[in-house]
Amino acid sequence: MPDPDANPTPPAPYLTEGPRTALRRFTEADAAEFTARARESRTLHRPWLFPPERPDAYAAYTETLARDPAREGFLVVERGERGERGERGERGERGERGERGERGERGERGERGERGESGADGAIAGFININNIVLGGFRCGALGYGAFAHAAGRGLMGEALGLVMGLAFGPLGLHRLEANIQPDNAASTALVRRAGFRLEGFSPDFLHIDGAWRDHERWAITAPAAEAPRSRRNPLGSTKPLGADEIP
Repeated sequence: MPDPDANPTPPAPYLTEGPRTALRRFTEADAAEFTARARESRTLHRPWLFPPERPDAYAAYTETLARDPAREGFLVVERGERGERGERGERGERGERGERGERGERGERGERGERGESGADGAIAGFININNIVLGGFRCGALGYGAFAHAAGRGLMGEALGLVMGLAFGPLGLHRLEANIQPDNAASTALVRRAGFRLEGFSPDFLHIDGAWRDHERWAITAPAAEAPRSRRNPLGSTKPLGADEIP
């Protein structure tokens, strides 16, 4: 993994945060860490997910997220806790079964906890995007998400999904979120079920992934059914207008 102290570029500000995770925007400076995490998580992700593993692919991916008004992209980062992890941290034990249903090694923790004492420059744990946003009388978006291997099985993505729901049904003004999930992806299904999503139907040959059309289950939640967590701060502020393909 790249040395977090070797990059002087400050991280993007948090959009919202919980006790263990925070959300922020993708930046160019995140390319090395994101792509390294994606490569080391390949076994965890396949065959469900194919995040960018090279800097050029990351650049194209994040440019699309930034320019497309129908997409909102969020990095999930860990919030460091000096008291819990210690001054220098230590190599973690083997991760439990993760958001994508496989085991993965936790990465080596950094100088002060994960990557920083306060978590302001915390390690990237995963990502959650809202894709295919439609406004008007629909006000709906489709989720795409993934945990990285070092963060899998620790409850981080569950907390982060709650934060995304808070943004979606709050500042972004959406009424509905969907998650289209391949039937065999049991861990991804469990994640949205725990968040209160309901199974609405089955869509055969729904998405073209890894060379073939794949069946998906359609899970969804609407704003009245969502119990978004209270964040410590939520300055979505300068996000692009309301305006998503890492479908699990």
